[in-house]
Amino acid sequence: MRKLFHFLRLLPHYCLIFGVLVSTGSYSADLNLPELGDGTSSVVSRQQEYELGQAWLRLFRSRVPSYDDPFVTEYLEELLEDLVQYSELKDKRLSVISVNNPTINAFAAPGGIVGVHTGLILSAENEHELVGVLAHELAHLSQRHWVRSVEKSQQNALPMMAAMLASLVLLSTTGGDAGMAALTATQAASLESSLRFSRQNEQEADRIGMKTMQAANYNPDAMADMFERMLMATRFAGQRPPEFLLTHPVTEKRIADSRLRASNMPNRIYPDSLQYHLIRARIQLHHAENPSIAIKRFNGEINGKTLNITASYYGLALAQIEALRLADARKTLEPLLKQYPKELMFLLASAELELLSGNFDNATAMSEELLTNHPRSLPARIFQVRLLYEQQKYSEADRVLTRLSYNRPHDTLVWYELAEVRGLAGNIYGVHMARAEYFLLNGIYDKARYQLNYAAQLIEPDNFMENARIEQKLRDIEKLENLSIRI
Repeated sequence: MRKLFHFLRLLPHYCLIFGVLVSTGSYSADLNLPELGDGTSSVVSRQQEYELGQAWLRLFRSRVPSYDDPFVTEYLEELLEDLVQYSELKDKRLSVISVNNPTINAFAAPGGIVGVHTGLILSAENEHELVGVLAHELAHLSQRHWVRSVEKSQQNALPMMAAMLASLVLLSTTGGDAGMAALTATQAASLESSLRFSRQNEQEADRIGMKTMQAANYNPDAMADMFERMLMATRFAGQRPPEFLLTHPVTEKRIADSRLRASNMPNRIYPDSLQYHLIRARIQLHHAENPSIAIKRFNGEINGKTLNITASYYGLALAQIEALRLADARKTLEPLLKQYPKELMFLLASAELELLSGNFDNATAMSEELLTNHPRSLPARIFQVRLLYEQQKYSEADRVLTRLSYNRPHDTLVWYELAEVRGLAGNIYGVHMARAEYFLLNGIYDKARYQLNYAAQLIEPDNFMENARIEQKLRDIEKLENLSIRI
């Protein structure tokens, strides 16, 4: 049986989404999906945009594999949550998708959806460059460029959402060439004025994104640095452009304009982020062919050129843990823990070593201390669940994950693992309900309905609350299915 919550190489599930906002409300509420496909109006309200975007998101998740490392999830959530406070975005509900793909890409979709390929983090040399791309995408959302495009072309929303879905799925799976062909096809009927409007959107997103960066104390010049690095990648013979450039064309003039805008902003000292480099090391390990190759790569960085020596040692320790070279990993981690005694990533790696060594008492004590100091930490909570799982305390793990699901109702990692733990705990009704939530969030509606029908057979007829809950979810599925057909 596979190990639960493997911290070092989390296998991508069918597809996972991690919501930035935390909701305490019941997920069984009526979805109130918009009716946008009748062509009666080209104006889309913010609430309609959000609801349509969430429906589109389920379709995207059903087609594209995501990356489910809780450290990366929490990092991107917190980064965007910070940025959005300084942006012009009115509706601050965001969902961030970490796409399991080593290509350079990011995108924004209506309804507060921000997608980040793992390859974007590998490509950026510091956090400021990553933030430059994210701030640009937030500007697309805050200026409602998609809605403005709908209004300008006088087309209804659903066909444009369908075209966006098809293009982004291809860019996120089969690669840039097929994705570019799809984008070209969807734009073939556009007038020159529409294309000019798109270029204006890009310029506006650059300008507003840089203002957001400056307000949030990130280096606005890093946006041009990142775009320039992407553009340089196209100049090597035989190398296709990064996917980001296919949907966000970058020219020398655009880079120069960005440089000029940044030069007119106040000079500041912008510190580097250790957190970013540690996250980048985790993704480097994830995309390595095997732990042995990763060990050689991190050793090469340590003995040669590296963006951050501390992160290289951290990546080496993780690779050694994954290769079960536990003594080597302890030796590598020891100086990191001395230098950064409060760093959560290092402490959890140390707790992982205790767990793998069978020292459950030590691992439990470390887990409890971490949760005391970091009560809202997703990685610390996930480690607690894994520790309970390894000790076969399945009912306790069920309770921990159930509480977590109240705070993260749109997190499919939670529902996926909750279904497995409930099965081991003998909570059969709970298994079906957790699976239904997982399939519903991933746009697999037939399987969600199947699980709900099984759950309905396990409850008493006079349990009005649970029966009403299941009936509401079945109605939600019907609405989502109807909308997905139109998209």
